Amino acid sequence: MKSMLTTEKISPAASDADEAIAEYVDLSVVIPAHNEENAVRQTVEDVRRVLSKLPIDFDIIVVDDGSTDGTLEAAKASGARVIHAAQNAGYGATLKKGIAAGNSRYVAILDADGTYPPEQLPAMLEMARSADMVVGDRGANMKNVPLIRRPAKFLLNSLANYLAQRKIPDLNSGLRIFKRKSLTGFIPLLPMGFSFTTTITLCMICSNLTVVYHPIDYGVRIGKSKIRPADFFNFILLVFRAIVLFNPLRVFIPLGGFLFMLGLLKFGYDVVIGDLSELAIFGFLSAIMVWSLGLIADMIARLHLRP
Repeated sequence: MKSMLTTEKISPAASDADEAIAEYVDLSVVIPAHNEENAVRQTVEDVRRVLSKLPIDFDIIVVDDGSTDGTLEAAKASGARVIHAAQNAGYGATLKKGIAAGNSRYVAILDADGTYPPEQLPAMLEMARSADMVVGDRGANMKNVPLIRRPAKFLLNSLANYLAQRKIPDLNSGLRIFKRKSLTGFIPLLPMGFSFTTTITLCMICSNLTVVYHPIDYGVRIGKSKIRPADFFNFILLVFRAIVLFNPLRVFIPLGGFLFMLGLLKFGYDVVIGDLSELAIFGFLSAIMVWSLGLIADMIARLHLRP
């Protein structure tokens, strides 16, 4: 059995530095934390307890995203390798920082709020040997999602399923394992906020990479949720942006078809009343322009954005 990589190998001076050179390991577990003083230490200890049973080397990286409570001290007390950001930069920015700080074949992300079960990491890691990304599927276990957020979640998932042309069981689960080589090419495209997980899901699916789902339990979070109602509109925008980057015709063809039908209906009405108007012509021309832009966008996507 390989020896376990423990955080004691990292000097205190290096633990807070983004530039610290990490030893190569099989798995890096990145735990973003913002004001999670009551949960982060237990989360780290649970991850270590589970992974210590496996014949792998691993590294646990907690990224404190400008917390104003005792999160930083709790993370350091847990024995994890801690990266501290003086100001809150956002969920996606925190994950990017933690991913960049690791040096591993596989990368796992896990929220610090106690909602995701570290016990599922071994099974997901085994699945990741033949997949580019393994996602913890909360499925029917998402009973803990507030009722007020469920309609927005349903709308967002339905839109993503349509645009991606695939059933996506869980669009924004915070428990995932990636092959690092499959993840790093998308890092510049990923947002700094909560839509990090939504975007990486669409990026990988639309790039025809192997994405598999593993059923997990979803616990009651410790502390308060950081997601605001306004973030829903950002999620919608990010879904469209991701699809336009990788499969633009899924957006441009229906939009052009809608404009064409408006022009056709106006043309039919004008024929009936015997007075052809310029609005019908504008509808046809708008449809042609949108379809043309879609074809250009599709060529650019195929030339530059496919892995």
